[in-house]
Amino acid sequence: MIAHFGTGLMGAGFVRAALERGEKVAVWNRSPERAKALERYGATAFTDPRAAIRGAERIHVTLADDASVDAVLEPLAAQIEPRTLIIDHTTTAPTPTAERYARWGERGLFFAHVPMFMGPKNALEHTGLMLVSGPPERDARIRPFIEPMTGKLVNVGPGDERAAAFKLFGNMMLVFVVSGLADVYKFARSLGISPGEAHGLFGDFKLTGAVDIRGKNMAEGNFAPAWELTMARKDVRLMLEEGARRGVHYDVLPEIATFFDRAIAAGHGAQDVGAVAAI
Repeated sequence: MIAHFGTGLMGAGFVRAALERGEKVAVWNRSPERAKALERYGATAFTDPRAAIRGAERIHVTLADDASVDAVLEPLAAQIEPRTLIIDHTTTAPTPTAERYARWGERGLFFAHVPMFMGPKNALEHTGLMLVSGPPERDARIRPFIEPMTGKLVNVGPGDERAAAFKLFGNMMLVFVVSGLADVYKFARSLGISPGEAHGLFGDFKLTGAVDIRGKNMAEGNFAPAWELTMARKDVRLMLEEGARRGVHYDVLPEIATFFDRAIAAGHGAQDVGAVAAI
């Protein structure tokens, strides 16, 4: 039997998928009605988390942040059996994650942080990506249970907090992408082009190379020019000037202009635009 704490969109998807795999699942949520709603799929809902973990082989946690993980798990420390695996899928910060590993280890209890790049549909269909880090024996112990939950489980290396770090790297990139697209769509609208039409460009103009090729060069400190920083800054000037003519309020682009100016002032103007990584 497994217990699942946190039955929001992601947690509910994991619970339903586990039930479809034939697992017996106890659920608890701080909003009881969300846990109760999963009973129609075969879960057993509890209002007391201590009752939910009784006899559980694994406790899966899908919550909001570090504070919520500790608020839910810490009061249960004395009730968790030594054989029980605690598996936390919450997006948390590296430092408190490392502290959590140490604290649960001192208690002689198994804890693993397994964050994910998944949405509710992925949880239901066991697709997407999960991350784990730390010693090989941790990976070996949880992999048989985690692999059925996701499309791929990747070990990102030694260090208890590395999975949390890699998860935040990934989410940081997503934050940058959506923020940039917001400015792109504002600019497009000002030009009489719908966001849908603007997005259509990326079906032909593939931006994966920006990460795969330029991103690799940036990581290696290779700034041989393919698109000179001064030329990229010129293009940013054109975007800002045309946007100003049309009353566009950019949220991200002006900060990029300032960033590029700093890199040019530092002597990187003739290098590739990726040289902004050098300042």
